[in-house]
Amino acid sequence: MFKKDKDKSVEADLPRTTDPITRADKTIIGEQISIEGTIRGKGDLVIEGSVKGSIEVEAHHLTIGPKGQVESEIHAANVTISGKLNGNVTAKGKVEITKEADFKGEIKAKSISVEDGAHLKAAIELTQEPKKELASISRFEEKTASETQKETPGPANEISKRK
Repeated sequence: MFKKDKDKSVEADLPRTTDPITRADKTIIGEQISIEGTIRGKGDLVIEGSVKGSIEVEAHHLTIGPKGQVESEIHAANVTISGKLNGNVTAKGKVEITKEADFKGEIKAKSISVEDGAHLKAAIELTQEPKKELASISRFEEKTASETQKETPGPANEISKRK
């Protein structure tokens, strides 16, 4: 009986989350942890400690928490910055910079949001996928132009017919 109560109290102390990510899919580097080197992973990463080096979670979300201090080259699907980051961010999706953030570096992403109060000194490049509509229109124009050239005799053809 005591063991059941103990298990319940442990369960009650666990943080509850409403996001679809389970705790097993998220790795947290705590405040007291310092890492130097390359971090690669297949899961979301939350940094509350100190990291120097390269971070590669290309298909996942990277969060630098309010107490996080990072000096890194980052490659991720999406990035949220609430702590201190010196380095470059390449994201396939969105980079969010919260009001607690202190960021210096370069950002290359599809979209970016910056909350009022954030400290930001950055070069930003927003990328976009080529639009399918434009590609279809240009193919249509090329096809129409080539058909028109075949049907309409050019000046050389007209001159040779007159002779």
